[in-house]
Amino acid sequence: MKKLAIKTSVVLLAALLALTGCSSGSNPSDKSSEKSASEKILVVGRGGDTVTLDPAQSTEDESNRVTEEVVETLVTYKKGTSDLSPLLAKSWEVSPDKLAVTFKLEENVKFHDGTPFNADAVVFNFERWWDPNHPYHQGTFSIFKTDMGGFKGDDSTVIEGIEKVDDHTVRVKLKHPFAPFVAMLTEPQYGIVSPESLKKSNGQFKDQLIGTGAFQFVSWTPNDKVVLKKNPEYRVPGFPKVDQLIFQVIKDNSARLNALKSGQIDLMEGVNPSDVSSLEKLPNLKTYTSASNNVGYLSFNTKQKPFDDPRVRQAISMTIDKQALIDAFYYGQAEPAVTILPSGSWGFNKELKTYPVDIEKAKQLLAEAGYPNGFQTELWAMPVARPYMPQPEKIATALQASMKQIGVDAKIVSFEWATYLDKVQSGEAPMALLGWSSATWDPTTMMYTHHRSTDSVPTNNISMYKNPEVDKLLDDALQEPDQEKRAEMYKKAQEIIYQDAPINPLVHSTPVRAASARVANYVPQVTYGPQFTDVDLTN
Repeated sequence: MKKLAIKTSVVLLAALLALTGCSSGSNPSDKSSEKSASEKILVVGRGGDTVTLDPAQSTEDESNRVTEEVVETLVTYKKGTSDLSPLLAKSWEVSPDKLAVTFKLEENVKFHDGTPFNADAVVFNFERWWDPNHPYHQGTFSIFKTDMGGFKGDDSTVIEGIEKVDDHTVRVKLKHPFAPFVAMLTEPQYGIVSPESLKKSNGQFKDQLIGTGAFQFVSWTPNDKVVLKKNPEYRVPGFPKVDQLIFQVIKDNSARLNALKSGQIDLMEGVNPSDVSSLEKLPNLKTYTSASNNVGYLSFNTKQKPFDDPRVRQAISMTIDKQALIDAFYYGQAEPAVTILPSGSWGFNKELKTYPVDIEKAKQLLAEAGYPNGFQTELWAMPVARPYMPQPEKIATALQASMKQIGVDAKIVSFEWATYLDKVQSGEAPMALLGWSSATWDPTTMMYTHHRSTDSVPTNNISMYKNPEVDKLLDDALQEPDQEKRAEMYKKAQEIIYQDAPINPLVHSTPVRAASARVANYVPQVTYGPQFTDVDLTN
């Protein structure tokens, strides 16, 4: 426990919160009420609240950030790298014909409710995700549907079946070779939850989440905090190092930084890029950066007029000075985006260049599309900050000013985070700011998720984009085992998407986090996976 938390009275704490700009519902935790003097508690400040505790239903980072500490996947990435690493599966083998993947599971592992983790549990979870007739297939399972091409009974699904080989071996059969399959299983949506807990709760996750991870779920106070505690029977001796892990909502980045400086939180997500240089000079704080595997973008709804015309989308793209955005809001902690893939991706098309700022050409395109005097519309702005969108409202204001140069009058609109996601993903927004922190290093995660059309609304194809040639390239890339050939398919798809302009990729940011100097052994994940198992707090 920090000394500040012990000595500060309720009155003084309230005053301190007022000074730091924290309002009711987003106050840093009073650690003195959470633990005894001998316990270690790690408080992580974040900008938004969890949306769901069901890993399989999550489509955003704040839910994933919690569930990945409680519920483990079969496979993960080695921290800070693009190398796949065992987690609940100690090994895996792809068959010579590429039509089956066999997983050898860890033994003597228990869920937090004391029930055994084994092949039956893995089969149960896979069938829950895959089979619409499973009693606990409740919800959309949208990430699974997008990743795996559909559910059982769908012609497009890549999964043929899943079988228990023995108590600690599971085999997944595929309809056709599916190159990114193992990499996709690193995503938190494929976390293995306790079957017995689902049966007892009738598939509900409102106030419970049972996995095998280093931390156990304790409570979730909406718009305030999620509390986790140490799993005393975690299979890796000596881990985790802290007794409690709290995810505290402090929506404003500056207020979150003040809470870190005053010792009310120990680590923060979403450091304002403008604060990085000053933070690096403070001896009691540390900053962390990780490779960019994200994108912040402006999406156009291709099913709504006037954005159903690619000339309109191109015109608006030609008003946006991406470097100016980076200078104003990212302070050098980003690079201009050309396509949805970051330049470090093995599938990135290096021949493409970002749309140049050309106001006269943009006006010409609008006139050709039938809008010589521009038009009125809405620009939806995210209500929470993300590494790829650190100041969404200000970025929206800058884009609004850029569009006015060609007569496009965009009213800025926003909603509470869960509502925003729901409305954007259901196709209500004419234009919307959003982004993606890729769960894997495979290009499929970004390319397919955002650009592949389906009969229903895809997880993050919020532009409602549909191009049969792109669909075929993306589908073919999934089945091609040769990485060089896959890369060429992705590059060709990027050329077409670049011309169609369903989204304007703005930036690939370098995420920055900050922590107290007391935080030890923290290595931020570039993708997903548990981050706090081996993190410690020193005196």
